[in-house]
Amino acid sequence: MLRIAVPNKGSLSEPASQMLREAGYRQRRDSRELVLTDAENDVEFFFIRPRDVAVYVGAGTVDVGITGRDLLLDSGAAAVEHRALGFARSTFRFAAPKGTCSTLEDIRGKRVATSYDNLVRLFLEERGIDAAEVHLDGAVESSVQLGVADLIADVVETGTTLRTAGLEVFGEPILHSEAVLIRGKDREEPEGLETLDRRLEGVLVARQYVIFDYDCPAAQLEEAVKLTPGLQSPTISPLHEVGWYAVRAMVRRDDMNRIMDALYAAGARGVIVTPVLACRI
Repeated sequence: MLRIAVPNKGSLSEPASQMLREAGYRQRRDSRELVLTDAENDVEFFFIRPRDVAVYVGAGTVDVGITGRDLLLDSGAAAVEHRALGFARSTFRFAAPKGTCSTLEDIRGKRVATSYDNLVRLFLEERGIDAAEVHLDGAVESSVQLGVADLIADVVETGTTLRTAGLEVFGEPILHSEAVLIRGKDREEPEGLETLDRRLEGVLVARQYVIFDYDCPAAQLEEAVKLTPGLQSPTISPLHEVGWYAVRAMVRRDDMNRIMDALYAAGARGVIVTPVLACRI
């Protein structure tokens, strides 16, 4: 039975469980539930603190887990990224009071407040920059004003919180993070991982595509097919009315409205778009 660690709270928790549901697995209904057995799919889920997922996977207590790339690298655990999962994306940056730092060299000899000590330390060591890490569990933006640190290293989304604290980002990003599926380092792939991985890939593809169905006159068929080439090629069937064809193809979701407009302008009619719930490529 494949043992899978899932974040039990925080920004990773619900998206991870939702992806697993879409992949056909049972998920807990009560947030107090710590272990869930899905006998039908031969897996067992363990709901664990996000920061601890990589530690359990690295120790071999569980076979695989879902966590953030940032948490994986910061943990130092004997675990590796197996597949990026496309949600919970974030960027880690340095930020300092305006006008005090402009390059990474300006960090040398300063105090850096962060919740990701190991991640920041490794980043700076790789670039030969000596600085002191100040560990804080949260709200690192206040550390400079309170005199605990000279600058911070943290997740940056809109930058509004930083600006409110009088800080500005500088230098190259420390890391582009997102949710990832991880497994043990230097160990054989556990039985069942291939099926899990294939299902998750199917969810990722399904989220990126929709199905187009439309009717097209023969004279415009080649033009329409260029707009909707599908993954291999579209399915084309003759209609009862001579000179018309039914076309079905997968199209990228983020491009669907432009393609609908182009198809209609090319003479296609009855254009219908259907979500893809799951697929295997």
